[in-house]
Amino acid sequence: MDGSIASILLLDGLTNGAVYALLALATVLVFTVTRVIFIPQGEFVAFGALTLAILQTGKIPGTVWLLLILAGVAALGDMRAAWLRHRQPLPVLKAGLRTLAFPAAVSLLTIWFAPMGLPLLAQAALTMALVTPFGPLIYRLAYQSQADAPVLTLLIISVGVHFAMTGLGLLFFGAEGFRNPAFWDLRLSLGAISLTGQTIIIGVTLLVLIAMLWLFFEHTLYGKALRATAVNRLGARLLGISSRSAGGWSFACASF
Repeated sequence: MDGSIASILLLDGLTNGAVYALLALATVLVFTVTRVIFIPQGEFVAFGALTLAILQTGKIPGTVWLLLILAGVAALGDMRAAWLRHRQPLPVLKAGLRTLAFPAAVSLLTIWFAPMGLPLLAQAALTMALVTPFGPLIYRLAYQSQADAPVLTLLIISVGVHFAMTGLGLLFFGAEGFRNPAFWDLRLSLGAISLTGQTIIIGVTLLVLIAMLWLFFEHTLYGKALRATAVNRLGARLLGISSRSAGGWSFACASF
């Protein structure tokens, strides 16, 4: 193997490694806070890519309908819990609206803007707004009631969620392949190495998200609450930190 081939393989390895590093950060974040080995993390990547690809065609992605279904089921569960706790209609209504508000707003925006052919960056932002709520909703529906279960039980639930999300992905997106355009068409030739704009974006994104996570955990109240839950769940509860809220936040960060 000569130096040019080694350089090309090194650049390719660094690019793929940056993507896997982001997945690893999300997986470790979820596990340290909730003890959930989150096998379906890859489905968030697939849902994001497929949603962006369908927005490129000017159609409404199936993510919209899946998000509304999950939000509706979660809202019904929250309304039932609020009714059992308060036995009054106003808290029940507030509980349902609190769960439905953001998913419904993002879904309506997507339905409105999808046929308009927005720029690629705007479609990517809309995709992230659509996919991120899946994390807290999945935690609410699949894991929250079993938050104190053994790790093995949570692992079995993760396997079930993985197969469910895979099947739902086939149902709402189909089995056809899609290909998204590059965010940046730059191509630099550095000797035998061809450095693309997409590679630069992946590397910069990794560094930015690592910095954002560090700032979040070191300098925000919610980040410190997640760290406390990760270190000592019981101690965090005694200090008034909700383990349910911490789980929802960790899943939101992972899906983002």
